Amino acid sequence: MTKHITLGVTGCIGAYKAILVLRGLQQLGATVEVVMTEAATHFIQPLTFQALSGKPVHTSHWGRDDDTNIAHIALAQRTDALVIAPATANCLAKLAHGIADDFLSTVYLAATCPTFVAPAMNVEMWRHPATQDNLARLRARGVHIIEPEAGFLACGMVGEGRLADPDRIVETVWTSLATLETTVETTPRDLTGDHVLVTAGPTIEDIDPVRYLTNRSSGKMGYAVARAAQVRGATVTLISGPTRLTPPEGVETIAVRSTREMYEAVLRCLPAATMVIKAAAVCDYRPRQVATEKLKRTPAPLRQLDLEPTEDILAAVSARKGSRFVVGFAAETGWSLEAALEKLRRKGADLLVFNDVTEAGAGFDTDTNRATFVLASGETRTLPLMTKEALAHEILNLARQQRPMVRP
Repeated sequence: MTKHITLGVTGCIGAYKAILVLRGLQQLGATVEVVMTEAATHFIQPLTFQALSGKPVHTSHWGRDDDTNIAHIALAQRTDALVIAPATANCLAKLAHGIADDFLSTVYLAATCPTFVAPAMNVEMWRHPATQDNLARLRARGVHIIEPEAGFLACGMVGEGRLADPDRIVETVWTSLATLETTVETTPRDLTGDHVLVTAGPTIEDIDPVRYLTNRSSGKMGYAVARAAQVRGATVTLISGPTRLTPPEGVETIAVRSTREMYEAVLRCLPAATMVIKAAAVCDYRPRQVATEKLKRTPAPLRQLDLEPTEDILAAVSARKGSRFVVGFAAETGWSLEAALEKLRRKGADLLVFNDVTEAGAGFDTDTNRATFVLASGETRTLPLMTKEALAHEILNLARQQRPMVRP
């Protein structure tokens, strides 16, 4: 069936790339209508989008005199997906706080379809706490954020903020819609009665009062799993290391910092769980001794840290799993079925979700992922690039299919 997509374009230099997003969606068979903010019209003329889309471009609340429809409501109702590319910092703030003062922001509030936002802005604007808070709000509502790329920016600076490649935007939108469509058809509230325990984010191990060891995990995958499980009717407990994300509303969230704290919280919550999904990226080592004062830079360099292993949470859960279905994750730099099977069997989990963090779109702090499922039988299933929300549903689908019927 033909998809009807609304493409929102806001005012920044990346607006010209929205033409490529439009053409890419059309080539996949979508019908595209374009909404431009007033600022966007200063970068590119509406006539360009009208000529390519074959449809009038929406630039104002105030439509033709002979149009009896409420335009933004009518557009929202016929839209299968709202894609905003590029989305400025100002646009993100409006969406996050429900400000509806132009055609695009009112369409967003009226739309019930999936929303995809591809930010583009100066690196310092991107890093500003206000922008990051707005992004967290949008992610918590289920908005798909297509992360900007790092590189040379129009302002002359170098860093994050450049609009994602148009092909990546198109692929993310199209793959997500296909997966979400399948999910809606095949997964009703089928986890009602389950209690899903999810871990997410990094852990932190102190070196001294100033420095610590950690990793680049953003927590997005675990938070996506928690949201998906809740949507499907489960009671959800989320144990999260430090992240910038807003916990899903209605999900019990336990904040932890170190691996030991996460280990203790998981074992404390385990008896109530029927399914455990260990999406956290825990530190494998911590300093054997934490310095009580900052380690000073001296002429004699610090050549090594004395490290010890941290608690193996996945193995500990698997040893106590009973009839629970246990899912582990492996973020690696290269694929090896033998290594994946060895880890799965050594840890004692039922399913290992393997992803290569060096692949484009599949690393830390992205909104997409490409994963391979590995079962203890040696069976594997490789999935294409998709949003982490879509992957979360795929994980839950397989867990339901594979788990024992008896619950603890």
